[in-house]
Amino acid sequence: MAPVSVVMKFARLLLLLLMVGSLHAAETRPNIVWIIGEDMGPELGCYGDQQAITPKMDRLARDGARYTHCFTHAPVCAPSRSGLITGQYPTTIGTHHMRSQLLKPPTMFTEHLKKAGYTICWPTKGGFGKTDFNFELPPDAFDVRTDWTQQKPKEPFFGFFNITWSHESKLRADPGDLARLTEKLKPNERHDPKKMAVPPYHPDASEVRRDLANYYDLVTAVDKKMGDVLDTLEKWGIASNTVVILTGDHGRSLPRSKRWIYDSGIHVPLIVRWPGHVKGGEVRDDLVSFIDFAPTMLSVAGVQPWPWGGFVFSDPGVAHGFYPPMQGAVFLGDHAQKRNYIFAARDRMDETYDRIRAVRDQQFKYIRNFEPQLPYAQRIAYGEEMPTLQVWRKWNAEGKLNAAQKRFFAPTKPTEELYDCQADPHEINNLASDPKHAKKLNELRAALDKWIEQTHDMGAIPETELIKRGLVANRLSGYDSRKLKPEKK
Repeated sequence: MAPVSVVMKFARLLLLLLMVGSLHAAETRPNIVWIIGEDMGPELGCYGDQQAITPKMDRLARDGARYTHCFTHAPVCAPSRSGLITGQYPTTIGTHHMRSQLLKPPTMFTEHLKKAGYTICWPTKGGFGKTDFNFELPPDAFDVRTDWTQQKPKEPFFGFFNITWSHESKLRADPGDLARLTEKLKPNERHDPKKMAVPPYHPDASEVRRDLANYYDLVTAVDKKMGDVLDTLEKWGIASNTVVILTGDHGRSLPRSKRWIYDSGIHVPLIVRWPGHVKGGEVRDDLVSFIDFAPTMLSVAGVQPWPWGGFVFSDPGVAHGFYPPMQGAVFLGDHAQKRNYIFAARDRMDETYDRIRAVRDQQFKYIRNFEPQLPYAQRIAYGEEMPTLQVWRKWNAEGKLNAAQKRFFAPTKPTEELYDCQADPHEINNLASDPKHAKKLNELRAALDKWIEQTHDMGAIPETELIKRGLVANRLSGYDSRKLKPEKK
């Protein structure tokens, strides 16, 4: 038997080696930077949009991977961000209505990064750190709440940077505010309304062209600001050990895009730069959901064993039996997985109730309207401020719309919609009743049914009942979203 002193010396040496290895691992763990352009779809040059002027985003795509099939699970900011930060569907945890408030905040993936030694930088005080998760944040949620790009954080760090300039409110801003937001654009970077390509479901009106031109101008402004963030990483000498994720929180902020689960409302850009791990210029057609971001970031950061005790992914996407029940797949790195479908949901939007669900594979999308008696064009006060919607309603009243354009104002919706998103990217031709597509209809219908059951979709529960159960706060001011009229007090 070896003397006790020899055993102790060996134990100390082993402990020292483990500590050195641990410190080395901490030093080499990548920083992670998220950059979000609000209300920004994939209308970028690197996605083949000829109207876009986005040289810095295009450069990022050349240096990293561009994902062509990334989708949010909700076409509006708060539910979308709720899933991003938790890795759980809003319909599962109760954050699915726009402007609701979950009373018991769920676990955020940043909490696990923090416990693993990451500095969490979320500039809520710097103008670039929007939260809007449909639940209140713990007071110690973030380590750095000011603009972290002004002073290098302690590594490894997770840096969030949200650029509001492409938001709906900015698109329709008064000329003075719009000029301020786009002041760095050169004359040749500004978009001529007369040259804009108008979607086939919108009227070809001057107001629509102006809104489109404003949107593209603002995306160019976002491009410039994103470039400033990337320049900062280079200046600090950490770009080679930093994963950069560029995306939008949902599709662009025009009617039938934002708030709708057509591709124009849920399809978002996703560009990932990770030197040494992601091949520059790569184009990936993997299906990616926003629900996948949380588990992917933990995987990239080497947070293992993963805090939910391991990872099980079974399409349509639920990790059973673990806490927290992250419901996504890892899409990046050594543990990357493939998914067959992405899912999306629309529920109450501000004061206006509806319930719509969708499932999409690489080519086809199936939409189920649970309230077909309600029209598409219900009024939402905030959305009604958009000039495009105003002129669209006006032309409908004047009988000036063609069949594709006036469909939005039909008094009811079909119960089911099916689209070939490759052949019909604007989702105009509903194939749900076409016998040629019955097999695909049945496949996607079954996938949606399974997802609703497995994820415990709470969309069928009236919001007033959720309030009574103490799940969400009553932010409706007596408004019963199921009855679409004020409750009697």
